[in-house]
Amino acid sequence: MRLFAIRDFRHLFSAQIIALFGTGLATVALGLLAYELAGPSAGAVLATALTIKMVMYVLIAPLAAAYADRLPRRMFLTLLDVARAAVVLALPFVTEIWQIYVLIGVLQAASAAFTPTFQAVIPDIVVEESDYTRALSASQVAYTMESLLSPVLAAVALTFMTFNWLFVGTSVGFVLSAVLVLSTRIPNAAPSGHADAWNRVTSGVKVFFATPRLRGVMALNVVVAAAGSIVVVNTVNYVRDQLGGTQADVAWMLAASGGGTLLVALFLPRVLDRIAERVVMMTGAAVLLAGVLAAVAMTAIQAASWMITAPIWVVIGGGMALIVTPTGRVIRGSVAKRELPAAFAAQFSLSHLAWLVTYPIAGWVGTASGFTLAWSILAALAIGGAVTAQMLWPREKETETIEAADATGEGAVGDLVLREETEAAEGTLAASQCACVRTA
Repeated sequence: MRLFAIRDFRHLFSAQIIALFGTGLATVALGLLAYELAGPSAGAVLATALTIKMVMYVLIAPLAAAYADRLPRRMFLTLLDVARAAVVLALPFVTEIWQIYVLIGVLQAASAAFTPTFQAVIPDIVVEESDYTRALSASQVAYTMESLLSPVLAAVALTFMTFNWLFVGTSVGFVLSAVLVLSTRIPNAAPSGHADAWNRVTSGVKVFFATPRLRGVMALNVVVAAAGSIVVVNTVNYVRDQLGGTQADVAWMLAASGGGTLLVALFLPRVLDRIAERVVMMTGAAVLLAGVLAAVAMTAIQAASWMITAPIWVVIGGGMALIVTPTGRVIRGSVAKRELPAAFAAQFSLSHLAWLVTYPIAGWVGTASGFTLAWSILAALAIGGAVTAQMLWPREKETETIEAADATGEGAVGDLVLREETEAAEGTLAASQCACVRTA
């Protein structure tokens, strides 16, 4: 495969896989640690830890992107990996809930700086559009393989060791990731052109709000977060308390969601070569709505069973892949090359801002008032996000090719925004004219 013939991408991709698998083990272990310390209130504890994570992502990611063009990116990524390895290694020694919150805050501050920087590196290494599409898909496959296989590995490991050892595996993964990043030739970012810090921090967000298709992406972020929070936050309590499952069963249920994501991600590159990103992502929103509404119905009629829950988790995983995978293509096709770090950081922060809203609903409302109410609220948010995305993201002409803005500079962004807004205005005018004709 031509993509993996690119040495630097191969090393970065390997680093991503290793770090992701370590993170996957830690995700399972964190849920089980919360259950050990808090029992039935584990969902609330986990939601608080994940809310801290989202706060760090929302606040720190734009700051990291703002100064990415002033830092040696290879060394920056390496140091962040080392920091994450050290923090995760401390989690097995936690004995109080507040200690979880402190360590998660430090860990996720490092991750918030790492992820958007890592994402912005890929288009500098993989420059061909077709290869970049496959790089995005490969990255999504890595995420999905992690969400599928990490819980499976955790389930196997938990049969002969305690969950605290999973944190050790995570730490080793971060160290190996640091070594691979250090072996990669990563070009430093092009200067952003923004002189002051505030403009550097807000430039990506401004592009999102100025571009119709990126405004649609922001609304779809809400759909993903609403559905994904059910799986991430509530699986441990639902499996342990409602289904009467074991620690290993929690891992297997998380693997079911990952399996749905993997099934979609495997065939999605060929689909995106023929079908517009908007169609694929709106389909994903519909799939997620179906999954969330099915989950609400399952709890409302108290039909908890393995045979019902697992397929719903699979559907949610598949719907998330349909939205998340094409997002990088949409951003790259809408933003000038020198603005890519800021744009990726903006998506990182804005998407996690949605999770910042949905995590507490899944955890705190789910613990205090039950899954039915919490998931009904999340379903309402998902519906609102899907409808808003349809309204904000105008349909693009099938014959029109949207060229990446990085090929022509910032002017391409303005042209793209103007073209989309013109089409939206034309649609409104046509609707008004039809209404006038009917009235006449």
